[in-house]
Amino acid sequence: MRAATNEGLVALDPAGQVVPAIAERWIVTDDGLSYIFRLRDANWPDGEELTAQDVRTALRERIDQLEGTSLGLDLAKVTEIRAMTGRVVELRLSGPMPEFLRLLAQPEMGLTKRGSGVGPMVVSRDEDSSLARLSVLPPEARGLPAREDWEELSRGLTIRALSGQQAVDAFTSGEVDLLLNGTIATFPLAQLGPLSRGTVQVDPALGLFGLIFRSDAGVLSDPDRREALSMAIDRAALIQPFGLGGWRSTTWIVPSELFVPQRYAASRWDDQTFEQRQATARARIAAWEAATGEEASVSVGLPRGPGSDLLFRQIAAAWQSIGVTATRVGMGDGGDLELRDRLARYSSPRWFLNQLNCTIELGLCSPTADDLVRDSLELRDPAAKQALLAEAHAELVAAEIFIPFGVPVRWSLVRGAVSGYQANPWGLHPLFPLSEPTT
Repeated sequence: MRAATNEGLVALDPAGQVVPAIAERWIVTDDGLSYIFRLRDANWPDGEELTAQDVRTALRERIDQLEGTSLGLDLAKVTEIRAMTGRVVELRLSGPMPEFLRLLAQPEMGLTKRGSGVGPMVVSRDEDSSLARLSVLPPEARGLPAREDWEELSRGLTIRALSGQQAVDAFTSGEVDLLLNGTIATFPLAQLGPLSRGTVQVDPALGLFGLIFRSDAGVLSDPDRREALSMAIDRAALIQPFGLGGWRSTTWIVPSELFVPQRYAASRWDDQTFEQRQATARARIAAWEAATGEEASVSVGLPRGPGSDLLFRQIAAAWQSIGVTATRVGMGDGGDLELRDRLARYSSPRWFLNQLNCTIELGLCSPTADDLVRDSLELRDPAAKQALLAEAHAELVAAEIFIPFGVPVRWSLVRGAVSGYQANPWGLHPLFPLSEPTT
């Protein structure tokens, strides 16, 4: 909803491709260090002209607000923002970033002035705060030529935030036409009820999905024993109860194909069978129990939902097979491990590494890896940058701070009459294209 009411310089279309927004066009210098945007002729909601100086101020404020977040780390290459003329803005980077435009298209990068933004839609709410209505603005309010029949070419949207079960029930009853942002925790709900074939849409997502270690106490005090928990999980079996065809598992934090040339095998333990991995893991746990006289146990934080129930049963069974007892707690309730389920904003190793940065304070981390990522920011040679990021990844893997499962699961329920929706790797589905009427 933020992207529909507060646009940034660029936006994403239904396929997840970058398209113009506040900026009507742009150029990138040959060295990849400068992005120059020409702004469209637009006004703020109060009627004031939108200027390059406004954009410069808003971008600086937004970057400051994002400090201490993973998106703030993603934006660390921005070194300077200049208002060149009334409608031209330049952003300078410390090093090339081929997917910088995709980063600027994130909903959080929508620009505001005195709390109001410039977007193709405006939001209104009734006394029932769970409902939000989005209405399309006339073309001239969006910096486009006036058009008499514009209202015939658009329709309003009503948005509600519901629990997974409530949302599926509302879709099944015909009360809603589109359900967005389903996750692994609620995926089993999509398979229930009288849903027509083709209604369930699963995004071909890229991102981080696994367990982050929040504690290094007891059996988790040694990286080898933390690795044992990862070795014990059969990724294919983990997701099998969900019936998710095409889901891609991984044993690495950064997918191996994101490094060119590829710097490690597709599977982390490709020199061992799964049974050999289990035996190695079991021996490490048994040695700790013999040395301490304690029984190995860990707690796992997961969100509520039937999908989390399935996931926990698979995890608990895998760890029980190596002598570790798992108990389940809620998210934020002090679990030794906790689910980390994030969609990638761009397809670079740096995005994955930033998700586990020490400054975000999610759990165990590696200052050495963070330093290597920071050193990569100013490198202009792609091969040297990839080498440094691969070294940072190796540090994170050796520290055993995260158990990767595979790609995140994002699903939607889409009625056939809905236009403007398209599954995409980023799991972001802009609302403005949905305002186009069906034919």
